[in-house]
Amino acid sequence: MLASSTFRKIVLGSAIYDLIVTAPFATPWSFAYARTQLDDINRLLGGAALPAFEPFHVLFACLLGSVVLVWSLLRISDPQQRFGRFDGLARLLFSTWMTWTLAVTGAPLLWLFIVPEMAFCVAQWLPVRSPPESR
Repeated sequence: MLASSTFRKIVLGSAIYDLIVTAPFATPWSFAYARTQLDDINRLLGGAALPAFEPFHVLFACLLGSVVLVWSLLRISDPQQRFGRFDGLARLLFSTWMTWTLAVTGAPLLWLFIVPEMAFCVAQWLPVRSPPESR
């Protein structure tokens, strides 16, 4: 069982990770740069070029980036256990769709996202020891 303080550090760490990884998805301009970098990494790992993005694709990428950015800031400001549990569930969903996309496309880049997503998913569902009652 994890101590409550250790769990809060995991929630905080996952939030900081999300902030760093997702911030580039928050605007069309930063996403264009990030997409180029992701395409290069996927090719370097032996994958094919990523498909071209049209404005509607960029819209959904930026919506996702914006929501995760705000969710990250909330968890950074208050890394409570409840938020960690919800984040663990979100990571399970994200990992599921990334794994589906990996199965369909074979894009090796996705492993760089699936592994930390699943690690934080599991870590945020570990049991937490209740703090001792005050007397």
